Amino acid sequence: MDLTLPQRLYLISYDTDKGRFDPVSTTYRGPLLRAAALAELIIGGLLHGRGGKAEHTAVRPPEDPFLAEVLADVAPNEPGHWINAVQRGTVRAEEAVCEQLVANGSITVERGRMLGVFPTRTVTPNDPGQVRLLREHTRNAVVAGHDPATVPIEDAALAVIAVEGDIWTVFGPQERGTHKAALKALQKRFDSEVPALRNAILTTVVNSRAGMRFA
Repeated sequence: MDLTLPQRLYLISYDTDKGRFDPVSTTYRGPLLRAAALAELIIGGLLHGRGGKAEHTAVRPPEDPFLAEVLADVAPNEPGHWINAVQRGTVRAEEAVCEQLVANGSITVERGRMLGVFPTRTVTPNDPGQVRLLREHTRNAVVAGHDPATVPIEDAALAVIAVEGDIWTVFGPQERGTHKAALKALQKRFDSEVPALRNAILTTVVNSRAGMRFA
């Protein structure tokens, strides 16, 4: 099954051992999903950076509805700041990706109410093995000793977003220190091929921890 980068990021954020999502990155998962979408759009040539801003260069929208939605938020011929592209519509982002994964059979969602009032949503991967495989595939971009130049850019992008977004289900703090050189090399490549997006991710994480809420 072919999955988009946002779909892969959503799945690897799930801790199959504890049966829950990574609690560290939960508050800003929406922006991270949009960052993954922006990375995929750049890699696919539908967006590119100009003067530190995001420029819409697509002749036609991508087939994936969420990627098309993120692309539509960048006005054609009017470059916008990456931070705005990451932080716009983030509440909708998680819902959209979740709906896609339900539709393709990757996850099941049970909705209910806590105390009969507060809405709840319980997500369960239908194939935990798939989630573990995706996570290890992403981790191998860093921990397997590959030459960073030979790592597929999609895998490099996902690994860097997971690191900068503090998704501990993928890389814990201690591992980041152990593989510091490999991470630095991947970050350098990411910055070269997906310019300015990493700074937007870092800014979003800092803002979230400072209590800023995104629409």
